[in-house]
Amino acid sequence: MKIEQIYTGCLAQGAYYIESNGEVAIIDPLRETEPYVVKAEEAGAKIKYIFETHFHADFVSGHVDLANKTGATIVYGPGAKTEYDIHEATDGEVFNLGVIKIKVLHTPGHTPESSSYLLIDENGKEHALFSGDTLFIGDVGRPDLAVKSDLSQEDLAGMLFDSLRNKIMTLPDDVIVYPAHGAGSACGKNMSKETHDLLGNQKKNNYALRADMTKEEFIKEVTTGILPPPQYFAKNAMMNKSGVDSLDTIMDRGNVPLSVDEFEAMANHEGALVLDTRKPQEFAQGHIPNSVFIGIDGSFAPWVGALIPDLQQPIIFIADEGREEEVVIRLSRVGYDNTLGYLKGGFKAWKQAEKEIDTVKSIPASEFAEDYAAKDINVMDVRKPSEYEAEHVENAVNSPLDFINKNMNDFEASKEYYLHCAGGYRSMIMASILKSRGIHNLIDVQGGFKAIAETDIKKTAFVCPSTKTA
Repeated sequence: MKIEQIYTGCLAQGAYYIESNGEVAIIDPLRETEPYVVKAEEAGAKIKYIFETHFHADFVSGHVDLANKTGATIVYGPGAKTEYDIHEATDGEVFNLGVIKIKVLHTPGHTPESSSYLLIDENGKEHALFSGDTLFIGDVGRPDLAVKSDLSQEDLAGMLFDSLRNKIMTLPDDVIVYPAHGAGSACGKNMSKETHDLLGNQKKNNYALRADMTKEEFIKEVTTGILPPPQYFAKNAMMNKSGVDSLDTIMDRGNVPLSVDEFEAMANHEGALVLDTRKPQEFAQGHIPNSVFIGIDGSFAPWVGALIPDLQQPIIFIADEGREEEVVIRLSRVGYDNTLGYLKGGFKAWKQAEKEIDTVKSIPASEFAEDYAAKDINVMDVRKPSEYEAEHVENAVNSPLDFINKNMNDFEASKEYYLHCAGGYRSMIMASILKSRGIHNLIDVQGGFKAIAETDIKKTAFVCPSTKTA
């Protein structure tokens, strides 16, 4: 028996490759199917099942594409209805894989169809639980993401309480928990950086598994302090229910080199959004006017999903040489399938063609501290509310990047703004969006609050986030 967790940091997502006696099961695959196919071929094994724990909201699954390429059966839990062929499992149904078994545990709560998969080894021992978004390390799934459900988040939270107590907490303490996500995912509130753990440890340390917790306490705990889900979540979940184009088709359309003139024409006359995926300071030093920066080396796909409302938006992009295919794949992971090509030769080609360029003023934290002490300035902290509440520059205004599309009225074209985040990534995204919408009098603070904290600038007293109730 072989279990391999295939973890994707950008999405904080874990897919799983399980192999036994020449047969393979894949749990919660990403959009790109080649890694799974190649892994099975190298082992001389056949992919027999594709198990989906639920209709994912934070990424587009590759299950349909993988099934078409391998002949594998797609398995969902009870209540899952799709526009493509699946095996809708019953609660307690057992699937044979080589010499091991995989048992379906219907665990509704995160969504109505959510199911966990219990791996039983060749000796009949309950070995591992693939818990999807039902149970994370240190947390549980949020109960407000059900697509077109008539159930309230309180209803689903109550179902989640029962699922955890009746289906999962009754399992042996030495069962290994393999969740679908870790820290950084928006599918929970307080996930650990660890990506697996023993169930016994979770029973001791996970707030949601406290033995004496009442259902009412649980419902209040898991529904308090949930930020609104990113706008793409419901759209991705619907894509996973209905099926999508093969990634091969997306790559043929999107991984296309464009000359400077072709690129400019698409931007000016065909309504394509220009996405710059380079490093923050490279963007600051020079970029195509009205382009939006979202760097490939940060949480790229989630920020694209949070900030670009239309999944059908035509996108053309600038990338470092050799990373063009990566950009198209990572856009497709969250459902942005209308990529039309990239600038051949990158930003260097644009400059060599003597096209118009724009810049963002970006200063070190020491200079920011001097300006703060010398004059009355507008400081915009673009971090999440919880980060801001924990500690911030005195008199700074919190305008989270997450809500920029709703909060454009926070900014006036006639005023000058100093922008900072935690490390310099989100503030540059914010600056690019503001500039694309006519707000140009901006100063980015390099290194964000981490660098600012090293200066003697006035800050509020630190409040540990874990001591706050919401």
